[in-house]
Order: sequence, then structure tokens, then C-alpha cells
Amino acid sequence: MRVQRKARLRPWVWGGVSVLVVAAAVWLGVQRGVGAQPVAPAAAPAPSAPALVTGLPDFTVLVDKVGPSVVNIRTVERVARAPQSDVDEQMREFFRRFGIPLPPEVAPRGPRDPRGEAERIQRGVGSGFVYSADGFILTNAHVVEGADELIVTLNDKREFKARVVGADRRTDVALVKIDAQGLPPVRIGDVERLKVGEWVVAIGSPFGLDNTVTAGIVSAKQRETGDFLPFIQTDVAINPGNSGGPLINMRGEVVGINSQIYSRSGGFMGISFAIPIDEAVRVAEQLRQFGKVTRGRIGVAIEPVSKEVAEAVGLSGTQGALVRGVEDGSPAAKAGIEPGDVILRFDGKPVEKSIDLPRIVGATKPGTRVPVEIWRRGASRTLTVTVGALEEEAVAAAEAPRSAQAAPLGLTVRELSAAERRELKVEGGVRVTEVSGAAASAGVQPGDVVVGVGNQRVSNVRDFERALNEVPKGRPVGLLIRRGDWAQWVLVRP
Repeated sequence: MRVQRKARLRPWVWGGVSVLVVAAAVWLGVQRGVGAQPVAPAAAPAPSAPALVTGLPDFTVLVDKVGPSVVNIRTVERVARAPQSDVDEQMREFFRRFGIPLPPEVAPRGPRDPRGEAERIQRGVGSGFVYSADGFILTNAHVVEGADELIVTLNDKREFKARVVGADRRTDVALVKIDAQGLPPVRIGDVERLKVGEWVVAIGSPFGLDNTVTAGIVSAKQRETGDFLPFIQTDVAINPGNSGGPLINMRGEVVGINSQIYSRSGGFMGISFAIPIDEAVRVAEQLRQFGKVTRGRIGVAIEPVSKEVAEAVGLSGTQGALVRGVEDGSPAAKAGIEPGDVILRFDGKPVEKSIDLPRIVGATKPGTRVPVEIWRRGASRTLTVTVGALEEEAVAAAEAPRSAQAAPLGLTVRELSAAERRELKVEGGVRVTEVSGAAASAGVQPGDVVVGVGNQRVSNVRDFERALNEVPKGRPVGLLIRRGDWAQWVLVRP
């Protein structure tokens, strides 16, 4: 009973206290109302900033929308081997009798063709996506390279034999055609709107696993890994077989073609690269119309403008592309561009970095006359260049310079003979016989002909030594050299 009473008493006591508190509050309120000043209400708490991330994205709608446009591409390459000899057959019989596994060198090599040669079939797998409803497919050039047969499998499991319309190895873009109509093409996105940190999705066939979806974010843009392309870097899981598949933004638009990975093991390591879709579409349209890509060229060898180079030529910043060499008879040579010039603008477009120039020139139609702003001897001037056509280049490997004791700057030079002057079509200069030290680091090679030091022409060894003596000690020296048909400007740092 006591426990029950105590239990009933506690609410009553608290209730009585509550009544007294309320009554006191009313009495104080009346007293304040009689003569006291009103109390200002407490300030409302400042609203908190909206959350930057409200939740993880849901990719299901996006995958349902874009998935039907993604295709699997299987490649077949047939390689003929030499005819199998009777010795191979005898060796196989020997191993079979004693129950020993056949070593690779005597194992059967595949079916024989009518000529008696063994045939080996190599198979590859890649991805792609529908570019247009009438059967054009976009993928990577390295996916279809060397293939004797292409088989495209659609999302609905239909299979088609495909043909390569064209492939561009420089950008790693290929256009493939299948005989089909009414296909669901992808929507092309705007790469300019793509932001670092934005969610993106890849759909492809890694290791042959069709319609595999992986997701991540854009890690960087304008990543310099190609001659003609600034890649999109992501952390989307990309593996062998994903090549050629689409990179998709959250609006269901394709913003890139998955092309490369950075890996030390051959597998995914968190860094993937995609070809920007605007560049891929530009290439695809040329492949569709002409079967190949035509690019402009002007015939210059360039390098970045370092701080030292900018100071040497009198530039206030490191913008532009330093012309290191000019091909003899090239559009640049005909326009008057010289080694040592810095190209600041091409066809009105600024050249912020040296890598910008080949992209701008490459996108210019051959035969077009364009203005080129250059920086030469402390002042800017504008020349007019007629852009040529870029052909497939055969790049020769440069020979390593020999190491030997050398004259100032690490060079040993000699006079040119009359025959050498006629052969090189130069009025003067000195030939490099040995190179080491700073000159070797700058890329000077034995056999090069020095025709200028700083802003002075060099006709012989005496001119060469006199020009060097006029350069302040410790300062970089600009050398104008001839190498074959090319004139090159080299900055040697003592």
C-alpha cells in the first residue's frame, strides 16, 4: 500500500509544483505589465547552410535509358603459321605413347587451311555504342585494329557482322557500321559543362562481361596524355573490354569514350581516361564522310616556353609555343616563321600551352590561309600561313650524342667544307663534331651545323667564338642549328 501511495503521490506533488510555477509566472507577468519595460524576444538561431551532398545518386533510371545503346564488339584475327612437319607429328606420337603432356612447340596448332598451313585464331573483346539509328557504332581504334572479322552484339542479344568505316589512330576513334535500322542512338553531351567531381557512369564489357555498369567521378579535365586530345580523367572502374564504351553523365548523355587506364599490373588502379565526346564526334563525322581524318600541318617542331626561355626572348610570361625547328619548304618556312620564334596565336585562337598548337592546327582545314601571331626579338608580329595537310609520319629515332671533352658549352666544332655548304645549301656555319655537358642535355648532336649564336649569324669558327664571347657568363645561349632539312633553335643552359 505504501508503495502504491508513494507512486500516486509523486505525480500529485509534481503537479502541485507545476501549478505554483505557472501561478508565479502569471503574477510576474502582471507586475512587468504594470511598470516594467517589455523584454525583447531572443534572437532566432541562424539558419544552417544547406548540405553540399544530400545523398548518393541512383543510377537505375540512367542505366535503363542508355543501356540499350551500348554494344559488345568481338574481334577475330586469323594468323597463318608455317606448315606442320612430319617431325612434329612423330614427336606428338612419342609423347602420346608415354602419356606425357604435349609441350607447346609440338602441340596441335589448329585447323589446317587448304594450303596445308595451320591457322591460329586470336579473339578480342571491346565495347561501343550506337551513334546513329541507321547502324553506325562508335568505338576505339585499338579495339578494331588488325581484326579480320567484327561481331557486334546488341543489348537485345541480336548479333551482326560489322565493317570498319574508318579508324583514326591519333585519337583512337573508330566508326563501325552494321546493317540495322531503328537502333537507339545515345544522346551527345556537352563536355564544356562537365565539371570535376561530377558523377559519371561507364557501361561496357570488361573481360567479356556484357552490360557491366561502373560508376565514379570526374577526377580531372584537359589531362595531357595525347598528341591531339586532352583526356577526361575519372576513377570509374575500367578494365580490358571496357574500351570503346561510353562515359555517361547524370543526364544520360555521353561525354566521352573510355579509352585508356593507368596501371602497373594491367588491371584497374583508380585512374581511367576517356576521349572527350566533342573531339570523337568531329573525328567520326570525317570518318563517315571520307573514311579518314584530314588534319592541318605547318611543319614546325615546338617545345614549351619555360621561364628561362621567356626571359631569354623577352616575354613577360610562359605562354605560347617555342619554335625549335622549321621544316625546309614547309608552310611555316614559306610564311617566314623561324626557329626561336614563339607562336602566341593561331587563326585568332590563343596558344596558352605548346600542346595547344598541334590541336588548333590539326583542326584547321588544309589550304586555309590563317594569321599567326609570333614573338620575335622582343616584339610581336603577324604572319600569314597557308595550312598544309598532315600525312602519316615516319618518326625516326634520334641518335644519342657521343660524350667527349668539348669547347665552351660542351661543343667542339669545325669549319664547313665547300662541298658540305653546297650539300646543305648554306652560306656558312660550323659543324658539331663532339658534344657533351649542357649542349648534350639541350639535344645538340654530332653532325649538327651551327649557323647562329644568339641573334648573330655564324659563318665560321671565328664568328662562333666571337659570338659566344659576347654572351654574359652564366646566361643561357640560343643556338640556331641545321639538322638535315630542318633548322632548329636550341637553348643551351651552362
